[in-house]
Amino acid sequence: MFRHLFGFAFLFVWGAILAARVNGQENSIEELTLRAAQADQRREFDLAIKLLSQVIAKDPNLADTYYRRGRANFCAGKITESVADFDKYVELKPDSESRQWERGISYYHAGEFAKGAKQFELYQTYHDQDVENSVWRYLCVARTDGVEKAQANMLPIDADRRIPMMAIYDLYRGTKKPEDVIKVAEAGQPIPTELNTRLFYAHLYLGLWHEAAGRTDEAKQHILEAEKHKIGHYMWDVAHMHAQRLRAGEVKQ
Repeated sequence: MFRHLFGFAFLFVWGAILAARVNGQENSIEELTLRAAQADQRREFDLAIKLLSQVIAKDPNLADTYYRRGRANFCAGKITESVADFDKYVELKPDSESRQWERGISYYHAGEFAKGAKQFELYQTYHDQDVENSVWRYLCVARTDGVEKAQANMLPIDADRRIPMMAIYDLYRGTKKPEDVIKVAEAGQPIPTELNTRLFYAHLYLGLWHEAAGRTDEAKQHILEAEKHKIGHYMWDVAHMHAQRLRAGEVKQ
């Protein structure tokens, strides 16, 4: 998830850093931003948060820094702080709000389900063929209004080409079973890296589907299995953080 990916403009920043070093400036915004990006890549999220906080102290109006810190806070399990950062990012950059699926996921984990549902509805206006968006809205609605209402009011998707996304969508709609999702994920003799990605998403959304229905044991089994299928994407961090909360008994049904 989703189409809008996170990244830092390393080449652009690096030029500014070299100039700052030539001028004898230490801990410039550019330097701190690059160091934070490097810490994030090493999964040193607390360090990334510290460095990004220093950037914000220097210039509290840099919207993208709140977005980056929001992601780092989430990955570090600091959900409340993550929500606050994403909210501040949208406040400073309101035209970005429709793209903020990460904020929706943070809302879900913060228990702010109505806000999460609204965020995913808004994302649908930005990209209307993303099964994950529809599924996360389902998960938010299920928490407030129950599974039946969530199923009856799913955002319509018919052309997500990623395997096994449409099978996952049909599972949440009630027209497929969990074993169908796994069969679709494994079909066609995909290369190992592709199979790993497919199984990651299959198990993540099977786990969340069971969780929405209150099937705690099945949910934990699939979330922990998804965690084993590591991919280089923020969604793996979502699964990893969720797995950590399950192990700590922090996920409430």
